[in-house]
Amino acid sequence: MNARTPRFTGVIPPVVTPLTADGEIDTASLERLVGFLIEGGVTGLFALGSSGETAYLTDARKDVVVDTIVGAAAGQVPVVVGTIEQTTNRAVERGRAALKSGADAIVATAPFYTRTHDTEIDRHFRLVADAVDLPLLAYDVPVCVHSKLSADLVLRLAADGVLAGVKDSSGDDVGLRYLCLGARELPDFSVLTGHEVVVDAMLLGGADGAVPGLGNVDPHGYARLDALAAAGDWAAARAEQDRIARLFEIVTVADPGTASATAGGLGAFKTALKVRGIIDTNVVSPPMRPLDAGETARIAEILERAGLR
Repeated sequence: MNARTPRFTGVIPPVVTPLTADGEIDTASLERLVGFLIEGGVTGLFALGSSGETAYLTDARKDVVVDTIVGAAAGQVPVVVGTIEQTTNRAVERGRAALKSGADAIVATAPFYTRTHDTEIDRHFRLVADAVDLPLLAYDVPVCVHSKLSADLVLRLAADGVLAGVKDSSGDDVGLRYLCLGARELPDFSVLTGHEVVVDAMLLGGADGAVPGLGNVDPHGYARLDALAAAGDWAAARAEQDRIARLFEIVTVADPGTASATAGGLGAFKTALKVRGIIDTNVVSPPMRPLDAGETARIAEILERAGLR
């Protein structure tokens, strides 16, 4: 068996996109957030992921986000950029923009909105990889794109040199285990979990790292968890994961009668970062609403319970 040396490992949070009161990109807050994350021990930054509100941003605002994150990171950690678009041509266009801005890799989902077929998904990734001279990671998030990337498809694309890694946010633990098994024969391929509360279990099963939205709020905790797992101290890793799981309860605070699950999660991350003094507002993109004063107070209580205030 070849020794594994995957390029993307550790903690690579999908960076939230702070907004000003009038909905523009708050570059000053974003620069502070990048500094906070790097100081917290992250090993990479994922710009324009789901937690970065990529689906809500115009192309011009996406460019501002990528330029700001790349500039603030200043080469300290790699920056991977989401090219999460409905169709291949759009993903290629955004991938080329990311390359121009200095990204270290790009991330694409399966095509969406249009109905698609596995052979078209396979072709989509191959065409994006051929058109953009950067490592390409697949993002498996069927709750958003309505297509599940099978382990066989991902591993075939990896074996052919198309994919450098995968972020698995599918909730399919069996599929992820087979990805980890297949990756043993692919020394450069990275398997990353996108689920905040089971990172310890996924690392124990062979994952190379995590892409946790909650990592925006508590990068230090995820960095500790990753280090404990690397050291084989699984009892301490489980205790740290338990603390993080309780912190993740912030995503349940928003009133479900007036906020979607997306708004509840993004709003919670931004509200927690505002309470922690990292970003200036908890404004989210329309049609979502920001969390109100009562919801903010509840998040502050959860932060305090988790030792973050």
